[in-house]
Amino acid sequence: MKYLVEFAARAFRDLEILYLEKNAVESSAAARWYNGLERAVDALESYPHRCPVAPEARSAKRKLRHLLYGKKPHVYRVIYEVDEERRTVWVLTIRHGARRKVKSADLV
Repeated sequence: MKYLVEFAARAFRDLEILYLEKNAVESSAAARWYNGLERAVDALESYPHRCPVAPEARSAKRKLRHLLYGKKPHVYRVIYEVDEERRTVWVLTIRHGARRKVKSADLV
């Protein structure tokens, strides 16, 4: 049975910013990259547990996972949480892999 993939407001903003930063409107390569990111996130509906536990999970005291997308040095982390009761994947934030680890306050 599939999971519903939902975006927190922050993750939705992160996606919008990436779309603009990559200039996906005018660049076909950027549009392919962005569409690939969307497909990777959408695939969480079938396999939400395939990605490893995020390093921040222990300090946040939450069952966070992270999907890595892209090639070095342009790797992005999709940080999400799986709600088994509701069969929902909550995408919390999308950020460049080189950024500092997520703090609990960033996941509200």
